Amino acid sequence: MELPKFPTTVIGSWPRSKEVQKAMRDKRAGRISDEEFQAAADQSILECLKWQEEADIDIVSDGEQRRDNFISFVADHLNNVRMLTVSELLDYVEDKAGFEEILGTLDVPAFSMSNPAATGKISRKKPLALNDYLFLRKHTDKAIKVALPGPYLLTRAMWVEGLSKEAYPTKEDLSADIIKVLREELQDLIRAGVDFVQFDEPVLTELVFTQKNANRTFMCGALTAKADAEEEIAFAVDLMNQVTDGMLGQATRVGVHVCRGNWSTQEQVLLRGPYYPLTPYLSNVHVDQLILEYATPRAGEIDAVRDFGGKELGFGIVNPRTEAVETVEEIVEQVEELRNYLPDEKIFLNPDCGFGTFAQRPMNSDRIAYAKLKVMSEAAAKLREMALV
Repeated sequence: MELPKFPTTVIGSWPRSKEVQKAMRDKRAGRISDEEFQAAADQSILECLKWQEEADIDIVSDGEQRRDNFISFVADHLNNVRMLTVSELLDYVEDKAGFEEILGTLDVPAFSMSNPAATGKISRKKPLALNDYLFLRKHTDKAIKVALPGPYLLTRAMWVEGLSKEAYPTKEDLSADIIKVLREELQDLIRAGVDFVQFDEPVLTELVFTQKNANRTFMCGALTAKADAEEEIAFAVDLMNQVTDGMLGQATRVGVHVCRGNWSTQEQVLLRGPYYPLTPYLSNVHVDQLILEYATPRAGEIDAVRDFGGKELGFGIVNPRTEAVETVEEIVEQVEELRNYLPDEKIFLNPDCGFGTFAQRPMNSDRIAYAKLKVMSEAAAKLREMALV
């Protein structure tokens, strides 16, 4: 689908309506059927789509309205995966004292965050996102983005020694089947004509921006990290490149999103630092676009992008965690700086992260999310005018 200069898009998640949140709880408790839940989710998706279309967003998503969060939803779609709360993971962690220390630093109740764990050989029992895309495609003429958890994130999160070791002696063994699952999904989405597939790899920043126990924090999926960050980065590059091998150069754009955590509105507890330490990953990963956070000073210098292999950049330009709405002038000023390092055709505009990462704990209201997207679209329009001069 043809896009204008400086296309605007979203990261994926949108605040869930009260109705869909209740439907999630009722489905989990067995009070309603899956069909009843899907009907509630359908309505919530249409409302989410309306917000995006009214904000004049070029590439829309379904707001991940069927998902409780960006990763744990895969448990419903894969064979031999068990859902655990973060507190339940304590039973399977060798360093229990260290993990309890981590739980104490989270400003999210440990019982409210869930994590998928492999309990046997995994495979798809139904598509992860294909059906969600097909539903949205029926209701919009806009380009569509679908978000999927990345292979490194899934490998880190799903290999839990006390549950996974019999089927997969190491996380590397598990990664082979994760790659297979993601390649199957990506192939199906490409055949169906999806415009953009975004793989989320948030735990990469933990490798380089945290120390000691902090490198096993907000995603649960830090349980199996090696001490050597360089080794982990090389592993992550290899996983993603296996997923995208032979998939690029088609009508579907493929990107990877690397954020710094989206579990708190308190900026001081979130990860900070420039992207330079992740250059070995960002420059060598085989994708069309890197989707990075630049809406806060925590992101460091913009000039880091010149070392990322000339890929497109999804430029995080509004902060999903604050109520203050950015101005057109602020956005244009940052993009003008970015234009010193990238040509216009490689610059996309998006929020830093999703507005509703966790269903029961959105980062913002739908009204503020809409206001932020609207001003982003207005800034894109102004940039298009400036580019014509």
